[in-house]
Amino acid sequence: MASPWPKLSLRSFPHSTQRFPDVPTYAGSSATRPGEVAGVLRLLAFLVLSVVLMVLDHRGSWLQAARAQAEVAVQPLWWLASLPSRVGTGLREDAVTRNQLSRDNRVLRNALLVSGARNARLQASAAENARLRGLLASAERGRLDVQLASILDIDLDPTRQRLVLDAGSASGVSVGQVVIDAGGLMGQVIAVTPTTANVLLITDPDHVVPAVVARSGVRLMVYGSGRSDVLLATDIPLSADVRAGDVLLTSGLGARFPAGFAIGTLGALQPDDSRAFLQGDVKPAAQLDRGRDVLLLRGYKPTPANNPILEPRP
Repeated sequence: MASPWPKLSLRSFPHSTQRFPDVPTYAGSSATRPGEVAGVLRLLAFLVLSVVLMVLDHRGSWLQAARAQAEVAVQPLWWLASLPSRVGTGLREDAVTRNQLSRDNRVLRNALLVSGARNARLQASAAENARLRGLLASAERGRLDVQLASILDIDLDPTRQRLVLDAGSASGVSVGQVVIDAGGLMGQVIAVTPTTANVLLITDPDHVVPAVVARSGVRLMVYGSGRSDVLLATDIPLSADVRAGDVLLTSGLGARFPAGFAIGTLGALQPDDSRAFLQGDVKPAAQLDRGRDVLLLRGYKPTPANNPILEPRP
């Protein structure tokens, strides 16, 4: 007998499978348990294998060679991995080295400059000591009573050849005192203050020195030329026994300069404008344009009257 109710199936409810999407399909425990057991067994196997390998390596060191080979194989990788770090370290070290070298170079340059200045000063001091020894030696050879004085100022104008010394009347310096150096005659003191003295050099155009030729004894006059490197000998008779290279000394005439001090060396002779006399240049014996010290001759009293160095040249 047929049922009065229609036969139902899932196809009669097309949306029935979407009404409960979150309800999982039930799976029995028999489907998952074998997989979990297999994973545990694999883990235990790996642990046992690891322990066995560690024990064997500890006792027999048979893995040491393998590790060494592995290290050799991965060394290029380590080198590449550490390359950026090594490059950065090298750049930093190079920068530090350049900075240090730059500082060292500055320090060395400064030290070199200081050493050069000290060396130059020592050389100047040695040269000055040599000049002083020469001055004192010349005074000792001539058994002269002298006084050492330093040069404060010098005036080598063509019309004015003067020195200023750091010794004056307070030190016993007086007008007319003769000034010499290791080479010979330099001039005379013409004015003094308590602390300074003015010296008229023999190269001044107004200065005249009576001279004598050391070789022949011929007397003549030597005049200042206004130049520190030359004097003038004029009015030499044509028949006089005078020739180039003769040494001229102070004659002592006029009582202004003691006799025997070197004035200079006579150069070539030539006739003057009148053709009646000879004339020639004289190279001074004293170092008039150099040196820092001079000698003041003591114990000699020049005649105060008729001072030829202050009178106009004829």
